[in-house]
Amino acid sequence: MTTPLRILLLEDNQTDADLVVALLIEGGIVCTARRVESRDAFVAALREGHIDMILADYSLPGFNGETALDLAKHLAPDIPFLFVSATIGEDLAVDMMHRGATDYILKQRLGRLVPSVHRALREAHDRAERKKAEEALRQSELQLRQSQKMEAVGRLAGGLAHDFNNLLTVIMGQSQVVLGELKADDPLRAKIEEIHGAGERAAVLIRQLLAFSRKQPSVPRVLDLHGILGNIEIMLRRLIGEHITLIVKSSGEPLLVKVDPSQIEQMVMNLVVNARDAMPQGGTLTIQTGKADLHHAPMYSVRPLTPGAYAKLSISDTGCGMSEHVQAHMFEPFFTTKEEGKGTGLGLSTVFGIVAQSGGGIDVTSALGKGTRFDIYLPIVVGEIKDEASQSSPHQLVEGHEMILLVEDDSGVRELINDRLKKLGYRVCAARNGLEACLIGTQQISGIDLLLTDIVMPGMSGTELARRLRVIKPDLKLLFISGYPDDVGIGANDQASAYIRKPFTPETLAQTIRELLDGNVRGSTGPLLRES
Repeated sequence: MTTPLRILLLEDNQTDADLVVALLIEGGIVCTARRVESRDAFVAALREGHIDMILADYSLPGFNGETALDLAKHLAPDIPFLFVSATIGEDLAVDMMHRGATDYILKQRLGRLVPSVHRALREAHDRAERKKAEEALRQSELQLRQSQKMEAVGRLAGGLAHDFNNLLTVIMGQSQVVLGELKADDPLRAKIEEIHGAGERAAVLIRQLLAFSRKQPSVPRVLDLHGILGNIEIMLRRLIGEHITLIVKSSGEPLLVKVDPSQIEQMVMNLVVNARDAMPQGGTLTIQTGKADLHHAPMYSVRPLTPGAYAKLSISDTGCGMSEHVQAHMFEPFFTTKEEGKGTGLGLSTVFGIVAQSGGGIDVTSALGKGTRFDIYLPIVVGEIKDEASQSSPHQLVEGHEMILLVEDDSGVRELINDRLKKLGYRVCAARNGLEACLIGTQQISGIDLLLTDIVMPGMSGTELARRLRVIKPDLKLLFISGYPDDVGIGANDQASAYIRKPFTPETLAQTIRELLDGNVRGSTGPLLRES
């Protein structure tokens, strides 16, 4: 069934109007016509819409076609406008065409009416298709630019991570060394703790950049969601300040989810920081966990979620809320409502990335002056929680007497590790790069028990150095360290090697070295930013 062509007829003569409609129907054009003859009626019809074509006389009492054309171009610019008049001259008609009219037909020559209408419809269809294609091209270009921006940020974040993590290793390592030497009541202790805390916050920032650029490796494992929140509750209370009341509610039943705990902690902290900033005069922040039967599609998810039971994490505040415009853009990278220097625009985009990576979805409820609520749904898994604490006793002996070949091109990191290992009784040969270490190693290989090397170095990489020394001494133990996220997993299939990602604490390094030398290594180690 053909949809009737909806025509607006600007015509003061009913007989002429009936003739036009009859000719169109006779020509095979199924149509409905609405006749108007005054300016007010014409404007009202344009505002109401539901028009496919305008056929207008030029001369009307108190109104003319030129004004009608201007109104139509303003209120309905995409609608074909054809003059059907007995008084319009050729010069005037051409002028009207230049001003935007589609065509003109003299009433004395109505034989052109049907072909002209068909042509106008084809041209309108072509314009609509061209506009649709242009919009699709514009969206494609926007996606390409966004993809390029993400790629550039990813490269930047990966490069920053290496140098930044070297600095953080020195800052956090040396501050922890000093803290270990200070008495509990030493007046300098608070200042050193503040330095150590600043290093931890900086580590969170670089992880946020890496997660946003998809270069932060995920290490998921089965954990109880309640336990994750319990680990950071004290930190959250310090983070929001005393002017905000924090309420934590949790169901009694375990909520087992397979997630990267550091990413979930980061996600919660990002949401809490946003909630804090939305309540500058104080308010209430509520964090609630429980099981939820999900029977609807969350507002924000990468893939459709299967209906069923999910772990639900809700974070709500009594702050200023978000407008519809802000909600439409809140998960976009670099979008922020905070003043310059107060926000990166990565917080919520990182939250969405972490939830999506965990196979979950998000619902958001917010209104200006009524606060904001984030409901996060994560798949519940069946499994057992691995107690990593039981695998490694904190009182295990970490001292030793073995010889370690230390290779690190960053002098601050090299000196930190060198000093720490020597205090633990190890004999250390330190080298600034792979080439220098290769010379030392080939001369003293029989006495070297462990190669501790950075991976990315000028001249010769740590993996190439390890390969060459293993040719001479196949049973040489290897410990790789790196600040590059792409290096995660190196040596994972080698029982005599391990990997630590910077920044790490001296205690964690010493523990890993002892386990490796004793043959108890558990493999690669993730971001080692443990509470001191």
